[in-house]
Amino acid sequence: MKFRTIVDIPKPRFLIEPYEEMLFVGSCFADSIGQRFVENKFRATVNPYGTMYNPASVLHTVERFEGAPRVVFITLGTNHVYRLKETGEIVDNCQKRPAALFQEEELTVDECADYLQQTVELLRRRRPDVHIVFTVSPIRYRKYGYHESQLSKATLLLAVDKVLASDKHGLTRTVADKEVRKSLCSSVAYFPAYEILMDELRDYRYYAADMLHPSDVAVEYIWQQLVEHYFSPRAKDFLREWTPLKAALNHRPFNPDSEEYKTFMCQTQEKINVLIEKYRCRQENN
Repeated sequence: MKFRTIVDIPKPRFLIEPYEEMLFVGSCFADSIGQRFVENKFRATVNPYGTMYNPASVLHTVERFEGAPRVVFITLGTNHVYRLKETGEIVDNCQKRPAALFQEEELTVDECADYLQQTVELLRRRRPDVHIVFTVSPIRYRKYGYHESQLSKATLLLAVDKVLASDKHGLTRTVADKEVRKSLCSSVAYFPAYEILMDELRDYRYYAADMLHPSDVAVEYIWQQLVEHYFSPRAKDFLREWTPLKAALNHRPFNPDSEEYKTFMCQTQEKINVLIEKYRCRQENN
């Protein structure tokens, strides 16, 4: 008997390599997943200008960010935006200014899709072989009301689907040969983090104490799904070699000032340097 439904994760057109240069932009869920990559020695930049929740703010971050990573994860939290009444501009952070200065609005599906499409085009201009993965944060917004929160998530899901469909249609229209299309480097994909928590892990034991954010167990499970479906064999090999070294770094000794512990840490750091250099060289030569 099956006691849960398993979410299907489409096979991506690219694989994440060890020592990969990456950018994570979006909601606090992007922070959680992005931090996993940082902890595992990927060259990941996570929300360089703070947490961003809506498509407009995501675009603003990408416009300000000067790097050109090969892999970009964009996690959307809401379609709600705040405009500064004085200028009409959408702000990314109210900076604790009085609420009366701002007007809250809800972006439509088309408006969300337009901001996301601009983001995709900007990233591609900087690096034609960029791979962009969209996710929708599974964190609900209690302040909206739960029905309204679901409407917000639905708007984001429809917008992402529209961008993916437009991208696929564009490739089909401009490149007739199917095999040539497959060989094109750049890709836009959707990773179903929202669906995994809402459907596959639909139990409150997978939530934090506030019953809104995913628990560490849930984030770990989603991370494992990313590893399984998006990591190259070399990246998986790297993780297997790195995991015991990371555990050694996190070990809490009884006497951190002892010569024995200092020697142990020096040896561990040497092993880490050798490991990173091995995979860094492999990455640069591919």
